[in-house]
Amino acid sequence: MPFADFSIMDYLSRIVDIFLVWYVIYKLLMIIRGTKAVQLLKGIFVIIIARFVSEYLNLHTLSWILENAITWGFLGVIIIFQPELRRALEQLGRGSIFTRGGIQEEEELKQRVTAITDAVSYMAKRRIGALISIERETGMGDYIETGIPLESKLTSQLLINIFIPNTPLHDGAVVIQKNQIAAAACYLPLSESPFISKDLGTRHRAAVGISEVTDALTIVVSEETGSVSVAQHGELYRELSPEEFQELLEKALGNEAKQTSSSLWKRKGKKQNG
Repeated sequence: MPFADFSIMDYLSRIVDIFLVWYVIYKLLMIIRGTKAVQLLKGIFVIIIARFVSEYLNLHTLSWILENAITWGFLGVIIIFQPELRRALEQLGRGSIFTRGGIQEEEELKQRVTAITDAVSYMAKRRIGALISIERETGMGDYIETGIPLESKLTSQLLINIFIPNTPLHDGAVVIQKNQIAAAACYLPLSESPFISKDLGTRHRAAVGISEVTDALTIVVSEETGSVSVAQHGELYRELSPEEFQELLEKALGNEAKQTSSSLWKRKGKKQNG
């Protein structure tokens, strides 16, 4: 088609087309982030690149094998990515893949903060040990798979009940995704940092460890002292007061319902590099 034949609507339609394709790809990547599907996706890219390189170098046999692998691999991708594809279709059916629902999301954030603060306060007063990791941008699918799946609505009562001593799920970590308890009794990687205080136990070391490899916010309630600590970005904040803990939680989860001053956190928060 000659250049002069393009109209403004043609340009706009092409721009919209490109934007929508990239947006769909972006949302799909967000859905599979933090899962084993990411590693499989990397493997697919390696095969595609190897296919072009083998053709350029005239490696006919290898090129034929890779071409057939790509041709028949589409069916394999559907099978391998079945959980992620199902999740994407569920989100599309709920209308949540393209919309965020600002008011509803703010309300959910308030409920999440309330449930977590109430549960942590209860357990701290009674010295019930707890390890709670809250997923943020980096997915925690691999760590969720190490525990017992719950997929339950987040409530303070359920959180407290999970960590009651001598119950089947009290060992390990609880992983929270949005307003849902994804799994309990999960294994988190232990930090090998030599700067962690020797008087801290496995829960604190696991909290720092997961904060070193993800952007998760991880809460620790000490069963010995009842003190509350939070690990984030490789740093451990110890002996937080209820006000400090709630303020940090609201900031980390994006809850701007209460505009509290950050001076309290900076003044009283005790930070220990991990």
